[in-house]
Amino acid sequence: MAVYTEVSFAEASALLLQLQLGELQDLQGCAGGIENTNYFVSSLKNGQHHDYVLTLFERLTFEQLPFYLRLMKHLAQRGIVVPEPHANARGELVFEVKGKPAAVVDKLSGQKELEPGPAHCAQVGAMLARMHLAGGDFDMSQPNLRGLDWWNETTPVVLPYLTDSQKNLLTQELAYQNEVATQPAYAALPRGPIHADLFRDNVMFETVAGQPVLRGFFDFYFAGNDTWLFDLAVCLNDWCIDQASGAHHAANAHQFLAAYDSVRPLQVAEKELLPALLRAAALRFWLSRLWDFYLPRQASLLQAHDPAHFERVLRHLANQKLDYPALEALA
Repeated sequence: MAVYTEVSFAEASALLLQLQLGELQDLQGCAGGIENTNYFVSSLKNGQHHDYVLTLFERLTFEQLPFYLRLMKHLAQRGIVVPEPHANARGELVFEVKGKPAAVVDKLSGQKELEPGPAHCAQVGAMLARMHLAGGDFDMSQPNLRGLDWWNETTPVVLPYLTDSQKNLLTQELAYQNEVATQPAYAALPRGPIHADLFRDNVMFETVAGQPVLRGFFDFYFAGNDTWLFDLAVCLNDWCIDQASGAHHAANAHQFLAAYDSVRPLQVAEKELLPALLRAAALRFWLSRLWDFYLPRQASLLQAHDPAHFERVLRHLANQKLDYPALEALA
């Protein structure tokens, strides 16, 4: 959530008035993340303060955005706590600010939990499963834009920057994932809209009576249609990984998987393919971080992520046996 495009107080105020969200009180650029321009926005309406997030989309187009915003509306209407987008009098959700597509959504309460424990993982796992089921009847579709096609396109771009060891890991893993994608069992996996980026910094918690309480998922702007198993793998590779070493965190993984499975039981084929999809998820984020690190865009407040982390995660996954210890909890 870097700031690539500067938005003035007057410009933000005009948009809030168009959406009938009250009088702008405060506008603050958001640091963290790398894809879009984000501002925290506070307004006053009928004597009450309200908090929103104003996003200007730096890569996504006017044509692509309805999928993300309508998906968030759809999920909110089915009880999944996500930032609800706000429409104007004509029901439009996408607007133009500084020549860029823009949207205003509710700001979730709570804080990010950057050192999650088993209790956090259980709540996220259960909510992820409910989100997948809730999206099952969503009537729009868009491919996962950071899926296999993107990996194949991006690998040749980043290879010149890598060491021989990194090149070998990347090319071998890409070949493996292309082979996995041809398997009938993979083609038959359950699919639907996925978040595709549900890291610990895209989830909010509050502490109530000393216990963590999940307050919602946000940042759906990598969402697309893909296997639900890939979405689960993305989560396991962040919530259930030791950040320092990239190694598996057993207690978190057991709770995450068990909670997910209690809401949407995993199929046999999903359990068999989970190790491969964990590697796919690690590859996807290693690639995107390599791309952003070596081919950065100019931005105020930009904080690029270290690509070495997902290289470590991928090496751990590629070198271990073709199983996933936490699956034993589902037996």
